[in-house]
Amino acid sequence: MLVPAPTEPADDLVARIPPIVDCDAHVVEPPDVWTARLPARYRDVGPHVEMLPAGTVKLVDAGYVEEPGTDGPLVAWWCYEDKRISVKRTIAAAGFPADEVELRSITYDDMRPGCWQPAARLADMDVNGVEAQLCFPNLPRFCGQLFLWGKDRELAALCVQAYNDWMVEEWCGDSGGRLVPLCLVPLWDVEAAVAEVRRNAERGVRAVAFSELPTYLGLPSIYSGEWDPFFAACQETGTVLCMHIGSGTKTPKASPDSPDAVAATILVGNSINSLTDWLYSGVLHRFPGLKLLYAESQIGWIPYVLQRADDVWETHRGWADSQRHCPEPPSTYYYRQVTSCFFKDPVGVELLDKVGEANVVFETDYPHQDGTWPHSREAAARQFGHLEQRVIDRIARGNAIELLGLDLPARSGGDGR
Repeated sequence: MLVPAPTEPADDLVARIPPIVDCDAHVVEPPDVWTARLPARYRDVGPHVEMLPAGTVKLVDAGYVEEPGTDGPLVAWWCYEDKRISVKRTIAAAGFPADEVELRSITYDDMRPGCWQPAARLADMDVNGVEAQLCFPNLPRFCGQLFLWGKDRELAALCVQAYNDWMVEEWCGDSGGRLVPLCLVPLWDVEAAVAEVRRNAERGVRAVAFSELPTYLGLPSIYSGEWDPFFAACQETGTVLCMHIGSGTKTPKASPDSPDAVAATILVGNSINSLTDWLYSGVLHRFPGLKLLYAESQIGWIPYVLQRADDVWETHRGWADSQRHCPEPPSTYYYRQVTSCFFKDPVGVELLDKVGEANVVFETDYPHQDGTWPHSREAAARQFGHLEQRVIDRIARGNAIELLGLDLPARSGGDGR
């Protein structure tokens, strides 16, 4: 193995990890998110939960192909227009051993309440040493692309607004600032996306979900200029563009008959493609105040991409159009405007001087199987508990607080508590 199996870190290293500001967790939406907020005429076709028999689940291109069965135990199915999507153990795995986490359908009673209830989530955060947390959606996918695929645009737009209202008012509303709102936009309408960014910014939202590779969703590229009003609105309101790995919905494959483990290993290629696009696009040059967050992408790959991009920018400027959109070396824009999350990347920590200590934040990925709950402080201690306290504080909380404009102290008291 390249990385040894995890071992228990020394108590003195764990003590150096301050309360974490988690920049990538997930929420399993409660059954009433949309039924409680959509107009009555849309409640039967808008997202709602029905208890139906489990069917066969297959993962295809980062999406599930499935239909309810005809008999057997009832499980929770989200129904939206003609789509049926079951709630699965893999997205609500917290507290379950790895060999019990299978691609099978479950009910809400089969998962930890912290997956979908805000008070229970805060309790699980307390157990895990997490002070504040940013949560990506589940049913709508990581940037709300489920609604992009909806047939009824009016319903889809109302679904986006309903999700955002629930996120701000109910999921985060009584958390005392510990649950940090992350909102969606109607991806098919840039003007409406601008309006939604501004509507949410007026009530304190500083983060919006976006696709790492919008062309993978059939949307305009970031080179096209189509998104510029949206980028301008994010810059003006201080709204961070949050791009979760897999938000392009296309999973890379090495061989058509390779196991899913191959795709899970090389999915970072989508983040490499995305960051390289952003660095050469000119968007970060035109919008120097726009901030990007890469979630669950890890960080060890970044130094090579920056080195290679800068070399191509200079060496191949004659034929590769490398300087057409960006007059400065690509790494300039990265260090100024890009932040990446990690939670399992000791290699990246070894390269921190090149990744940039100001450009990384920590995450827990709760409640997914890959997550480190309830031992996230121990995971942090194993990876960066040996660094200077100043750097530990930045990674565990300070960078996230600055990026998201949170009303929290950036530094710990010195012992991590």
